[in-house]
Amino acid sequence: MSDGLFYLLGGIAIFGLLADIVMMSRVRLARAGNLIGVGAVLLATIATLSKFDLWSSPWPISALAAGVILGLAGAYRVKMITMPQTVALLNGFGGLASALVAWSAIDASGQFERNAALLALSIGLLTFTGSAVAAGKLAGWLSQKPVILPGHGPLAVALLLAMLLGIVFNLPCLVLIASALFGVVFSIRVGGADMPITISLLNSLSGVAGGISGIAIGDPVLVCSGGVVGASGLLLTQIMCQAMNRKLSNILLPRGAVTVTGRASAASEAPSAEQPPWSEEALASALCNAADVIIVPGYGMALAQAQGAVKKLADRFIERGAKVRYAIHPVAGRMPGHMNVLLCEVDVPYEMLFELEAINGDFKNCDVVIAVGANDTINPAANTAEGTPIYGMPVLSVSDAKCVVVCNLDTRPGYAGVPNALYTHPKVTLLTGDANASLDNLLKILG
Repeated sequence: MSDGLFYLLGGIAIFGLLADIVMMSRVRLARAGNLIGVGAVLLATIATLSKFDLWSSPWPISALAAGVILGLAGAYRVKMITMPQTVALLNGFGGLASALVAWSAIDASGQFERNAALLALSIGLLTFTGSAVAAGKLAGWLSQKPVILPGHGPLAVALLLAMLLGIVFNLPCLVLIASALFGVVFSIRVGGADMPITISLLNSLSGVAGGISGIAIGDPVLVCSGGVVGASGLLLTQIMCQAMNRKLSNILLPRGAVTVTGRASAASEAPSAEQPPWSEEALASALCNAADVIIVPGYGMALAQAQGAVKKLADRFIERGAKVRYAIHPVAGRMPGHMNVLLCEVDVPYEMLFELEAINGDFKNCDVVIAVGANDTINPAANTAEGTPIYGMPVLSVSDAKCVVVCNLDTRPGYAGVPNALYTHPKVTLLTGDANASLDNLLKILG
């Protein structure tokens, strides 16, 4: 294949990736955009195989065939509940692939290419190990709480400096060891609300590693495709950091351990002494007479696979003439858009989903809030409990509503490890146990 045709096909593939990103941000076009993205990657792969005349070589074709088989088998076996750890693993494999490409180019003749290869190696490896730890946490194989090592912050800085020295002085083994360890040190202390931000950042880093490895081997298509992935992931990371009132530097370089102070367990808006707890009759009356209902989904809904029951409850409210909306917190679940995907799976109209900024002011006029599996995202301790992982994080102001029903498995703290004083608020009725059973009881009340 001539260089001109290769660059033409590569340009079409990059344009397809950009179109995919634009269309994925529009719900009705997202599925078509995803197919365009797949086609773009396929086109780039075919162009690369043709450019370097690899069709007759058994190893590349065998590797591609194995990858297709494993990918299809994994796609059919992965359940929606395990999608966050699957995404984390895919980010890691992307980083590992870039690291392998970079390793093959370390002995390049030019100093610029060698430095690019070492930089791609470092980013690719830390993405791989960091993603592996993140996937382990999400799957429950590792502790889901932040793990703070002695001297965690200085250790992270030392590993970063070691990577830099390895790149500057052309020491591949130092780069390999330091970057692999940094990925572990970085991810192992992540917990609570930082996980979706971390996954988004790792996604960006996998693209950055791919783009830089493309520089090392002189492949402009790889450079451009990696740049697209890296830039889009970084933009999403920035948006999520702003939404969560978090600084990326605090996630990358932790300053030390965080503790749950005594203030956290008592942190809540002071309940009115004149308002008694809801009786069964009062709760039934509030549900049956509700004209404005807001449903707040959380990770517990995903664990219980209760999105179908949530949809049934919402439909019942609508049949009774109520206005129903869904309040989606930026980090509800374990990855960006987790709740959106689950609700879309049961055909909840996207127009009924509202992000925090758009709906938080409406809780004060809401008759009933149904929170399903949400904990950290509705915890008022975020406003008052200094020194905790969620302090300063914007939360959904569910306690402003007239009546709040929380369906959670138990009363234990959420992923961030911060007790939720909302559970004892007089406005709140807490239904513990399986979310599907709790939602079924609410359906029976509505009749």
